[in-house]
Parts: sequence; structure tokens; C-alpha cells
Amino acid sequence: MSTNKTNNVIIADSQYLIVEALKSLIRIDERYFLAGIADTQNDLYKLLDNTKNGLLITDFSNIDYDGLDGLKNIREKYPQISILILTNTITKTEFAGLTKVGIKNIIYKTADKEEIFNAFESTLKGKKYYSDEILDLFLDLSENKYTMEDPKHLTSSEIEIVKLIADGLTTKEIAARRNISYHTVNTHRKNIFKKVEVSNASELTMHAIKSGWIENIEYYI
Repeated sequence: MSTNKTNNVIIADSQYLIVEALKSLIRIDERYFLAGIADTQNDLYKLLDNTKNGLLITDFSNIDYDGLDGLKNIREKYPQISILILTNTITKTEFAGLTKVGIKNIIYKTADKEEIFNAFESTLKGKKYYSDEILDLFLDLSENKYTMEDPKHLTSSEIEIVKLIADGLTTKEIAARRNISYHTVNTHRKNIFKKVEVSNASELTMHAIKSGWIENIEYYI
């Protein structure tokens, strides 16, 4: 195995075109080394047994993971392996199941090169990463009971982000402060602006003051 590459990558997927596309992406970036490809759970375990650390890219829907128990077992048996789900589609039930077994990195196979590499990096750093559409699904699941009553309801995490925006922090600075990806913060911002019907940070700050989320004294000095 090459010692010049930083991160080992294992691909577990049975779709030929997806595998070939991922192989091409990995080979053009010196940060990654393709450690192996598997299209069955047995082959995957053999690769994992010989990989000390790295990234597993897989589609839970076309590899037999015994439901989601297989992914749970992989997380427990190989804690040094970071898991990124790359899928064509996902339901709310499947999303909830993946979250339950500790999978926090999911993107669609329609993602472009930049998003795929961003997902690689975030997953290896232990940060959550979701495609925009999947993050919307997550927000819908976590906030459903509130949005039925009040479509402008913000979660505690969103309010914390509002406070940081009001403090003048950039999206990049908020991501660092909250230990989440730039992509996730940007999606939160868009959802917050849409919920409270504002178009810029100044309007958001005024709305936050009126709503009692932040104190108004420091913003009027």
C-alpha cells in the first residue's frame, strides 16, 4: 500500500458506473489512496480487516447489510473507519435508521465533484455532512411537531447560529465555532432566512431582537 497517500478509501457499491466514477476521482487527488473495492458484505469485511484507518464509501441500499445491523457492526468493530453513505435515494425512515446506528454523513450520487470531496474531508474529520436535500429531510424530521404549529419555529441550534450571525461571524467562522461543515452552516442560514422571511443579516438581527433571542443593548450601541 502506498505510503505517499494520506487517507485510505474503500468503495462498497455494486453499481459499476458509480464505482468507476469514484475510482477516477480518488486517483486524481493525492490525499486519497484506493485501498479496495467490494460489492458484497463478505468482501468488504476482508478489506476492512486489512485497513487500519480511512474512509468507507458505500450505498446501504445495494450492499446486503442485514438491514442496518451490518453498518452498526462495522462502526463498532472498525471505529477507525469513517463511513460516508452515497445513495440514489433515501426515505425518512431510512434516514432515521441510519442516524440511529450513528451514520452522520450522507450525500446523493448526483453530487458534483466539489461536494463529494467536501463530504470526504468532513467525514474523515468526524464532522457531519449531508446533501442539501438530505439536510432538509433531517430538519423536517427533527422539527415536524413544531412546524405543524408554527412554521417560523427555529430549533435551539438554529437560534445559536442566528446569534453568531448577529455577532457578525461569517459562515466559515460559524462552521469553525460550531465544529460543523461550511456546507451545513450555509444550509442552516438558507432555512433560517426562509423561515423568518428575511433577506439579509441585518433584518435577521432585528427579528432576533424582537423575538427575544438576543439582547438588544449591544446592537444599538
